[in-house]
Amino acid sequence: MFHKEGFKIILFTTIIVVGSILTIDYFVDNTTLSKILMLIPVVFFVLILQFFRNPKRRTIINHNQIIAPADGKVVVIEEVEEKEYFKDKRRQISIFMSPINVHVTRYPISGEIAYSKYHPGKYLVAWHPKSSEENERTTIVVKSPKLGDILYRQIAGALAKRIVNYAKKGQLVAQGTDAGFIKFGSRIDIFVPLDMQINVELNQKVKGGVTVIAEGKNG
Repeated sequence: MFHKEGFKIILFTTIIVVGSILTIDYFVDNTTLSKILMLIPVVFFVLILQFFRNPKRRTIINHNQIIAPADGKVVVIEEVEEKEYFKDKRRQISIFMSPINVHVTRYPISGEIAYSKYHPGKYLVAWHPKSSEENERTTIVVKSPKLGDILYRQIAGALAKRIVNYAKKGQLVAQGTDAGFIKFGSRIDIFVPLDMQINVELNQKVKGGVTVIAEGKNG
């Protein structure tokens, strides 16, 4: 299954790949060389397909838990000053998404969208410390009935050139459902209250919609 954000790119790539193979077959007489040249667009096509894959995930909804909003590796767990919305201390958990990860963004908690804002910016590498504040990004806050406001931020990386965000202020959303997409390498930051229990470690690989990354201590 593929994400809807990839349909046009997949269609365009299919046309290019088929055209390339037919051209190679027509103009290249050497069978061995022809096969090698044909393999190049086929490999490229497979890479595009795997990037836009959208696997089914079974999310067990729990209003006391924050789940990973995306696949990737935990690269930051630290106390920071969140300057845009809370303007106070929060625990930041950052997940780096490489080009081979699933790039679907999923809502980390159920609730009402209290804030959703796009920020144009730079394209620093996604693991750069300043990428959270200087890169192109969207900031979304979900007001959970149990945990209060939970903020997550979609951040473009050096390769990512388009962030897709479906969250609209006032919208009711369900934990684990489709929240958007980031094209070609990126990062997700999640900001949670300081008193929450963190369930992941640095360099741990997480699965969007499945891995519990934090939970309230009074569950």
